[in-house]
Amino acid sequence: MLIASLAILAGLALLVWSADRFVEGSAAAAGHFGMPPLLIGMVVVGFGTSAPEMVVSALAATQGNPGLALGNAYGSNITNIALILGITAVIAPIAVHSQVMRKELPILALVTLAAAWLLFDGELSRLDAAGLLILFALLLGWSIWSGIRKTDDTFATEMDAELTSHAMPIRKAVVWLLVGLILLIISSRILVWGAVDLATRFGVSDLVIGLTIVAIGTSLPELASSIIAARKGEHDLALGNILGSNLFNTLAVVGIAGSIAPMAVADEVLMRDIPVMVGLTLALFVLGYGFRGPGRINRLEGAGLLAVFIGYTVYLLTTAF
Repeated sequence: MLIASLAILAGLALLVWSADRFVEGSAAAAGHFGMPPLLIGMVVVGFGTSAPEMVVSALAATQGNPGLALGNAYGSNITNIALILGITAVIAPIAVHSQVMRKELPILALVTLAAAWLLFDGELSRLDAAGLLILFALLLGWSIWSGIRKTDDTFATEMDAELTSHAMPIRKAVVWLLVGLILLIISSRILVWGAVDLATRFGVSDLVIGLTIVAIGTSLPELASSIIAARKGEHDLALGNILGSNLFNTLAVVGIAGSIAPMAVADEVLMRDIPVMVGLTLALFVLGYGFRGPGRINRLEGAGLLAVFIGYTVYLLTTAF
């Protein structure tokens, strides 16, 4: 049990570090090749911050641990909204000015509802996975089109400032990109082994481990980047990290895992975890969209999101043991 716990801690630490290097390297490299800042923020950073979830869920599916694969993806979505945005809003209320973010909020809500509907039959088949990946490809195409077409959005301005403050030579950017990617795979293997072993020893499902320890761990890059962005007053960047990550998790992460190994969806996922994820996503849409002006998530609303996360986690743990 000690070895499994150490493997989880070491895997998470290396995963967070390598994900940060991967995101910085890929964003800097994209900037060197002339990619617009808005496109880097929507596609490169969104993909990079979800790389831990993607690798962990793919490995879990390959090794026959579907609960860990789904738990990691959906648990990360819940953690991103309830824990990360909750903490970020308590530290600094989030004002939504970006028109791109206002378009992504309803898209995320619709995508989440569509994904829930696909799994309602209790199975993630290869056909379901293909549907998620096709939807992801269409959304990626829209993101690329928007990033090229629109350059004066506040999200683009904040992303440009971040790229300038983290500028690096192209050779260093490529090195960090490759090193980060390699270490992501290695650390994910360590983390998955430790998580499965710990779940077996404690007699709990790998789903619960995926929803808690692994989901929180793989969401740490988003936590760090969102808090830093909010403290700098880059509110749209803080929200953009979460929206991009959740879109990738819902479509690409689950889609890749399902295409590798079709899996049955446990009743507790359908009756407990998906409703919580859908409810939080719809709440985020209502709070962030701003029907009568710019959207805003204030400190009280952030505290409410945190309370939901704590209640959900406590319920998970008390029913698991």
